[in-house]
Amino acid sequence: MRKRFILRTSAVATALALISLTARPMAGQVKNTAANSALPRRPDGHPDLQGTYDLATMTPLERQPGAPPFLTKERAEALEKAEAERRDKDNQPSNPDRPAPPVGGDTSAPHSFFEALEKAGGGAVGGYNRFWLNQGAAYTVVDGQVRTSIVVDPQDGHLPPYNAAAHKRLAAARATPTSTAPERQDGLAEPPGAYDNPEQRWLSERCLLGFGSTSGPPALPDYFYNDLHQIVQTPDSIMILTEMVHDARIVRMNAQHLPKNIHGWMGDSVGYWEGDTLVIDTTNFSDKTRFRGSTENLHVVERLTRVDDKTLLYRFTVEDPDTWDRPWTGEYTWPATDQRIYEYACHEANYALGDVLRGARQQEAEEAAKAKK
Repeated sequence: MRKRFILRTSAVATALALISLTARPMAGQVKNTAANSALPRRPDGHPDLQGTYDLATMTPLERQPGAPPFLTKERAEALEKAEAERRDKDNQPSNPDRPAPPVGGDTSAPHSFFEALEKAGGGAVGGYNRFWLNQGAAYTVVDGQVRTSIVVDPQDGHLPPYNAAAHKRLAAARATPTSTAPERQDGLAEPPGAYDNPEQRWLSERCLLGFGSTSGPPALPDYFYNDLHQIVQTPDSIMILTEMVHDARIVRMNAQHLPKNIHGWMGDSVGYWEGDTLVIDTTNFSDKTRFRGSTENLHVVERLTRVDDKTLLYRFTVEDPDTWDRPWTGEYTWPATDQRIYEYACHEANYALGDVLRGARQQEAEEAAKAKK
């Protein structure tokens, strides 16, 4: 059963920034091979990329502290087994005679990537129980190597640091009053007016766009649930449907980018073939979707290559001279799945959004009363 719910964007971004590494099943291991005439092809001769793929993995975006670049098969299997046992334990019925939780919630240190991720997503008081989660169960394997990060360049498995322009921009945003704008836990800042009205809240919080860059570009694992992506391919356009929030990207083949003054939440994607690799070039991003603090000048180039009849290799390069001083690259596998994509619904009875705005108005009133004294 596929689960479809939404966590707080800031908490998820925090967890991804802290740990940034997820895994892929061994069944999805890939060898980076050249074009293969035996692979399925469309009538136009290009590889057939169509199908549904499960992006869930145990390999984080960024390498965890102290982790090697690669794991041995034995070490990966041991870690995957330990994570499976942790999840099985969480699935056990709760003891009705258990004592009350500690004051302030569970603040104990997590022992694994996913445990830390779940704690960040639910906070000290907890979030979802195991029933609602559908996470990756194995590490991604590329060229026979069990990867410990999706990021492959820089070789340390981490994003380049923000440059001076990014630090200046983020500092200015943090210094700009919103309504009651605290700094986000991921080190970014709430945009000006973030608590003024519903339209100023994050798109993912309003269930308009998947959180964690699930839709992309770049398309990244969610690490909680709803990681299915479907590709529908024609000679003129390619559609990539994301299960979470039913985002649909349309890639216009062999086209020119739209004028620079036209922006989209997922940018403007144009595609072309380099041999048997589909290359997708995306520009024209909106300031409403700042991928990891980037600007409208974000530029993402993605490459999708079919390596066998069950697997795609997804490689992407991200650059924004106003955010990082150098481009960075990641790659991981997209294993095919026979699971079905169902309707994603997360906004019904969203009383939390109204509470967020009412809380901001209450805090403003209290601060105004204090100022009069």
